[in-house]
Amino acid sequence: MVTTPRVPQVQQVKVRRDAPALSPVRERPPALEARNLWVHYGVTTAVQDVSLTVPANHVVALIGPSGCGKSTLLRAFNRMNDLVAGARVEGEVLFHGQNLYAPGVDPVEVRRRIGMVFQKPNPFPKSIYDNVAFGPRINGYEGDLDAIVEEALRQAALWEEVRDRLQTSAYELSGGQQQRLCIARALAVRPEVLLMDEPASALDPIATQRIEELMYELKRDYTIVIVTHNMQQAARVSDYTAFLYLGRLIEVGVTDQIFTNPQEERTEAYITGRFG
Repeated sequence: MVTTPRVPQVQQVKVRRDAPALSPVRERPPALEARNLWVHYGVTTAVQDVSLTVPANHVVALIGPSGCGKSTLLRAFNRMNDLVAGARVEGEVLFHGQNLYAPGVDPVEVRRRIGMVFQKPNPFPKSIYDNVAFGPRINGYEGDLDAIVEEALRQAALWEEVRDRLQTSAYELSGGQQQRLCIARALAVRPEVLLMDEPASALDPIATQRIEELMYELKRDYTIVIVTHNMQQAARVSDYTAFLYLGRLIEVGVTDQIFTNPQEERTEAYITGRFG
């Protein structure tokens, strides 16, 4: 029972009203599932005993103060932490029922099927076309590469803006366009899940709106997990929200419920700005 008086600020967060009920989590096989997940960096524990289900074709937002383990948890979903010296993972991350950390699982294949978009746009020093074509090429794709590039750029809502300059440098694009290009690059290898680590934090409000609208469209074909510090953004784009604090999962639920009727006092304190 939350005993702290309600703070009016919580009502200022605009929540999408088309968020689904909790039932899809139980009725459909999850896209991803963390079970008793721990992540350590040397002697430091960043994620502690987290169990979390990510339903397919939904957007799940990870929120919490800086240093609470959000990005570490996100990177654990596609084994990006393997690239960090001293990182160690305990527990399981299930993808189609298979533990991604089991012996013999290829982390490169994991990252192909579970793509990632980072906080800062990071296009390669190549043309727009070659950025999108990079993944299919290194994976040995022998089909119609032009079609793959066009499809990915259309999915990232960028095709109409760049169709006449595909051979120009990606660096000539604006920041928002570069981020959508990075999304297209991730989509070109046809992943099933897209992880986004604060994808709009370095963008202006107009570009941020484009990225948010894009996430809403992409969830028809992909499952999306997003890390964000922006409470309004989490409320606008996500179907489910998970609140982490000091490496632990404090509360998870339908976004509407988390922002208007949280069950944990720490969740309410964070979303109403009393700490963070």
